[in-house]
Amino acid sequence: MNSYPTRAISARGTMRRSRNLETRRDYSDCKLRKRGFFCDLDGPALRDFGAIATLSAQRSGEVLFVESQPPHGLFILCKGLIKLSTGSSDGKTLILQIAKPGDPIGLESVMAGTCYQVTAETLEPCQVAFVRRRDFLNFVKAHPGVYQEILDQILLSYENACDQLRTLALSSTPSRLARVLLGWSAGLEHTEDGCTVALTHGEIGEFIGSTRETVTRALSDFKQRRLLTKRGSAVTIHDRRALEEMAGAPVKPAR
Repeated sequence: MNSYPTRAISARGTMRRSRNLETRRDYSDCKLRKRGFFCDLDGPALRDFGAIATLSAQRSGEVLFVESQPPHGLFILCKGLIKLSTGSSDGKTLILQIAKPGDPIGLESVMAGTCYQVTAETLEPCQVAFVRRRDFLNFVKAHPGVYQEILDQILLSYENACDQLRTLALSSTPSRLARVLLGWSAGLEHTEDGCTVALTHGEIGEFIGSTRETVTRALSDFKQRRLLTKRGSAVTIHDRRALEEMAGAPVKPAR
């Protein structure tokens, strides 16, 4: 049974092997179909993709790959959440995106043959499909109709990156935090306790370019103003309009 060609590096710096579950040959019953990347494949293309994809389980805190590493393959998230981040030489980290089920990870690097531009780390237990780069490129050559899907995804990634840079450069900390909360609440399922934000205060800080302490103070201010309530990791927004005014621009669902 195939596994990843390299070992993953955990958040604590030790090496972990991916726990492989199975090589799936039939994706026709996948619950993500029609929602995620390549999920609308039909017939021979879907069968051929299933033949080269390996499904694995990842624990929370697993690193699938690190930035500047050669692209050994494409990952598609089937279940869970994965943060994509970049770091500086002085140890600072900026979270660029939170990947959700159906999202491809490492697509641009796989297609271009360039090193991964981000580090991909699981935020919770995940299920991930992996396709080796050589197999994926051969698959695309055999099914040129998927090029449009690839182009659409790359354009979406570019749009999200521009939106992230715009937010970081032009907004105050409360505005950036409001945008993050609005984006998550629009893009995730709600329970009786509200929308669960999987990020810690420190990780939210890495997402909006602020410190953990600044995020904690901003959230406390939001609660005092009765814009939201927080119960553990669950956030319930009570005054969405006020947060939208604070964000200063329309907010798309988090991607």
